[in-house]
Amino acid sequence: MSSDPSQPVTERVINLDGIKRRLPHRYPFLLIDRVLDYSPGEWLRAVKNISANEPWAVGHFPDRAIMPGVLLVEAMAQACGLLAFVTDEARADKEMPSEAPLFYLVGVDDARFKQPVEPGDSPHMVASLERVVRGIWLFKARVELNDRLVASAGIRCTMRTM
Repeated sequence: MSSDPSQPVTERVINLDGIKRRLPHRYPFLLIDRVLDYSPGEWLRAVKNISANEPWAVGHFPDRAIMPGVLLVEAMAQACGLLAFVTDEARADKEMPSEAPLFYLVGVDDARFKQPVEPGDSPHMVASLERVVRGIWLFKARVELNDRLVASAGIRCTMRTM
């Protein structure tokens, strides 16, 4: 996520309303609270604030709530979907559709989990676009907590309008 130091730095933030315009997910399955910054066609960094009121917190696990790995993968996939959307949106000839497109998850490669995420944590999801091949978007994604790697995976998705 390096930038050219000779170019001005422009921070790009997307709030919850902007996320909802770009992703069809809703509570309790919307796993991105805010996009902190992004560069279309390159990378995106987002955050999810984990609370004790998360639907999974009661049962996974009752004595120590730990965010399920499958939800970490879904959070990474949502960050990848947002990156695909802002990349597509940045094209000069492209208008934002009236409804958010669907991003179908078509593959997860090499998923790894390094440490738990618990209520009170605010993990960052970082998505990097590798390439687009015949309509399949290929990403490298990771979850970071306090600058430490929590999880990582290769994510593949495809975009379909509703």
